[in-house]
Amino acid sequence: MAQNALSVDRVVKVTVNLQPLAAARRNFGVLCIVGASDVIDHVERIRLYTGISGIADDFGVQSPEYAAAELFFSQSPKPSILAIGKWVKTPSPAYLKGGLVADADLDASAWNTILNGSLGLVINGAGATVTGLDFTGQTNMNGIASVISAALAVEGAACEWTGASFVISSVTAGDGQTIGFAQATGTGTDLSARMALTEELALPLVAGMDAETPLECAAALADASGDWYGLTFAETLADDEHIAVAGFVEASSKSRIYMTTITNSRVLSSTVTDDLASRLKALSRLRTFVQYSRNKYAACSAAGRAFTVNFNANRSTITLKFKQEPGVVAEGLTETQAQALASKRCNVFVRYDNDTAILQEGVMANGAFFDEVHGLDWLQNAIQTECYNLLYQSKTKIPQTDAGVNQIVTTISKVLAEAVNNGLVAPGTWNADGFGQLQRGDYLPSGWYIYAQPIDEQPQSEREQRKAPPIQVAVKLAGAVHFVDVQVDVNR
Repeated sequence: MAQNALSVDRVVKVTVNLQPLAAARRNFGVLCIVGASDVIDHVERIRLYTGISGIADDFGVQSPEYAAAELFFSQSPKPSILAIGKWVKTPSPAYLKGGLVADADLDASAWNTILNGSLGLVINGAGATVTGLDFTGQTNMNGIASVISAALAVEGAACEWTGASFVISSVTAGDGQTIGFAQATGTGTDLSARMALTEELALPLVAGMDAETPLECAAALADASGDWYGLTFAETLADDEHIAVAGFVEASSKSRIYMTTITNSRVLSSTVTDDLASRLKALSRLRTFVQYSRNKYAACSAAGRAFTVNFNANRSTITLKFKQEPGVVAEGLTETQAQALASKRCNVFVRYDNDTAILQEGVMANGAFFDEVHGLDWLQNAIQTECYNLLYQSKTKIPQTDAGVNQIVTTISKVLAEAVNNGLVAPGTWNADGFGQLQRGDYLPSGWYIYAQPIDEQPQSEREQRKAPPIQVAVKLAGAVHFVDVQVDVNR
């Protein structure tokens, strides 16, 4: 019998406190290409890819999604991730998507002995039973699906083989169409489990849906995922639809950008003022990037280059001007046409007479430079995330004192040092209104200045809500050289 013994905790007690994992910063390198292909349904809504091969497998090389993604992934350096979103451009049927069929049942020969297959479904709320399914003589899985489809036709449904699973869909599309999970009928050879269509094996049910506008699609994608930063459509939209989506992106609380290509050559004329670029400029859209090109997916190439920026690396920020667009034919423009595009804040990949081609000017519809919008979105998120993690990971509280506020200031300073390291921020003269000790004309040797209101000056009502006093940050952007004017004086 074991002897009784006292716990060592009576003498030495050791407690290990594991700090929670920090909240991650956003990825500002994810473009969402939106298409209307039936590969992704409106329940899944969005899918991530790390290369072009996965998109080719899922969508095929003839799809708009593939064409747009090819330009995105053709950039050098190559971007690492891409999202494909679903636009319900036309009414969608209801789907019952089966799980993966067992390896033993992937060949039609495994089904040829079935003479009286049966399957029970609930279609639009009514029970439906198909029996007498005879698969003898079928040589491939598409043939197996066609037998089931023919039997389901009278019930208003169809069956398809995808290469690894079965899909049952309603013949009629739109809101109100439903298909339930498959069940055994109690007669014949049950196929519900063999087709992986039961509740235990199938994917979540997809009800029918009416067609949606691009604006409704953009809103649905924003609700579905916060992982994407850029948005573009692989399908052709009307100008009013572009305007609506751009407005949604502009107004969204989560910082994102909208990118699209203008193929209508009317934009090249300075006398045309109702083209898409002119309208977006008039609306002063900070978060919309437009490019003229005869290639309808050209803006995806610009996104591919911009979204390779690693904000954690040294001198990694870029300007979009002067960049290449592999796979896009450069435009040959007159000086007048180039000036018309520049005045409309419309970018273009254009040929120069020194046998080069560059993307110019790298601006948003309101004239702000793309790299500054992109970089400041990163900076905002980095400061927000690191301040949150300071509060979230602290084992004790951050005191509502000057010392506590200094911890927040120190945290912000570390992020601003990252901004100097990656080239977004640089030392320079402050040429705006000042605050704290900062005055117009002062030189910022570090590239930034932080002012925190002393805790003694904080109103009592704010203190009782446990708020930190206001913290103001002045940041000097590094900018980028886009034009050079050299004067050479010669003396004989």
